[in-house]
Amino acid sequence: MIQNLKTLSVAVLITALFSSCNEQEAESPRFENEVSSETIAQLNSMGFNTVDFPVVQHGNEIIVENDILLKISDLKSKNTATTLASVEQYSTDNLVEGLPRRIDIYVNPRFNSNYTNATDAAIARYNAEGLSLTFQRINTPNGAEMVIDPSPFWYGFFGILGSAGFPTDGGDAFNSILLTRSFYDNVSDLSQLTTTIAHEMGHCIGFRHSDYANRSFSCSSGGNEGDGEIGANFIPGTNPDPDANSWMLACSGGSDRPFNANDKIALDFLY
Repeated sequence: MIQNLKTLSVAVLITALFSSCNEQEAESPRFENEVSSETIAQLNSMGFNTVDFPVVQHGNEIIVENDILLKISDLKSKNTATTLASVEQYSTDNLVEGLPRRIDIYVNPRFNSNYTNATDAAIARYNAEGLSLTFQRINTPNGAEMVIDPSPFWYGFFGILGSAGFPTDGGDAFNSILLTRSFYDNVSDLSQLTTTIAHEMGHCIGFRHSDYANRSFSCSSGGNEGDGEIGANFIPGTNPDPDANSWMLACSGGSDRPFNANDKIALDFLY
């Protein structure tokens, strides 16, 4: 998820980046973003938007559309994009299978208590919906199906506040959420962090951005995100018009966005 960075001053961002997490900086003191033309071409052929949003690569990992985590090794197994959607709520082709099912989540103890409290609040939002997919936070990484870790230090340089991926071909939820401490350590509004975690959990279980077809609606710039060969399937019964309060908007403006009526229809349809 990307915060609307126009609301943040450059001075505040630089201060946050260099004062929040010496441990992360010590681990990775340098970052060189060298994305090959071959990789860009592959992403374009898959339908990802590489023009309106920066493509950031580190090792075998790549971030597209500001919060979608992909593996470079996975790109070569994908084909070119086909049809694109033109309406609102969307899911990926892969969803979590084996329902009813509970997903255990572990929060890295390098985070302060705000992160565990916000994770508990995000879990409560999902579990209150009576879905066949439920969540539980556990205190050990053993057996966790989803782990929330600090992002690499360089996320902050590109305005990336968090990232997650999509369900696997085998029907498992994506197993990793990364959050940028250089931003969220300094956020006092727990509801904002709760919404971000709930948003990234949504990606992990198969939700695309609800403003997928026209990201300029919430981000003030950017167009169609593209199918990306991961699917962008319209969820029947959801509102085909722009939804200013959906928890799966690409840009939030820092607002708290619990599930609205449209979101609940989408969640109930999938799970």
